[in-house]
Amino acid sequence: MAWAGCVVESPEYISNGLVTFHFNATNGSHTTSASYSVGTTQTYAQVSNVQLKAATTYKVYASCTATNGSTVTSPNYEITTAGQGAAPSESWLELPAADNGTLYPNATEYTVSANGERNYTIYYDKSTYTSMWVAYPLESRHMGDLSRPSSWSFNPLFSSSDQVDLCSSSYEGGTYSRGHLIPNASRNGIALMQKQTFYVTNSVPQVQTRFNDGIWNSLEQALQGIAKSEKIYIVTGVAFEKAGESKTIKYIQAKDDTKDVPIPNYFYKVVLKVTTNGSGTVTAASTIGFWFENKAYTDSYTNYSVSVDQIEAWTGFDFFANLPDNIENSVESNSNWSSFQSF
Repeated sequence: MAWAGCVVESPEYISNGLVTFHFNATNGSHTTSASYSVGTTQTYAQVSNVQLKAATTYKVYASCTATNGSTVTSPNYEITTAGQGAAPSESWLELPAADNGTLYPNATEYTVSANGERNYTIYYDKSTYTSMWVAYPLESRHMGDLSRPSSWSFNPLFSSSDQVDLCSSSYEGGTYSRGHLIPNASRNGIALMQKQTFYVTNSVPQVQTRFNDGIWNSLEQALQGIAKSEKIYIVTGVAFEKAGESKTIKYIQAKDDTKDVPIPNYFYKVVLKVTTNGSGTVTAASTIGFWFENKAYTDSYTNYSVSVDQIEAWTGFDFFANLPDNIENSVESNSNWSSFQSF
């Protein structure tokens, strides 16, 4: 874990009062950030408990957006983390195994943090302006009744040139909406975390009528219902084609941008539950997957449950790789929603 801090001059001129600390591995293997709210009066910002890779050198700097729209950046400095540490804690169980550029050579894993606490991780491909997956834990404290933000914003981890301008308007044409990968309602209990679900990097073109506002929303509500009583781990992703498949990929533009954005042909979710012993070691688990074409539906999400093994075969990703191997190998074949619910 790492921490960083800085003195803040004239906080009243910082847009939204947010200072973001950036941690970029010099070898390109990892990038993460954490944001801190200074409001309009606090003159010091600090984040802690930032998860970094072992034995890795990072460049660290802070940035904020001024009320006039300009970006203010601090000088950077280098830190080197200690040698190989412990395996990821239970709260990181949802992370897929590293791709190492095999599937998506232009994609990189980034962690979005709020006040030093990890919110979610994205696997973002700058060449297609697409997060191929978003991974996050979900439990009752993440959910509440905060009002939905009225607008979207650029992700401070990236240059705006590497993102699609969806801040004020959605995609052209009206068929596709700004489909959240981590839903607003899965983070509307913590204000900064909720705001970060409205980063444009968390949006992909999704058929709105009878998909995003229908079967997909029903699935998200079902998972949120489970998470009110127990912590679960979710990866939401998209695919342009299945492994070995040749599929036509269509493109769209945002109303306020000229970048060509590929429209995913498929959406999926993989979900994990675990039980642990007194020391936090995972002793048992259950998983389930859901796979959809990007189209309108009139039936139930339960008709589209598949195994995690199947989605791994279709996407090439290795999900829930931080589970003990003997458990991972035995639980990812389940495709029965009722069995998952009752675990």
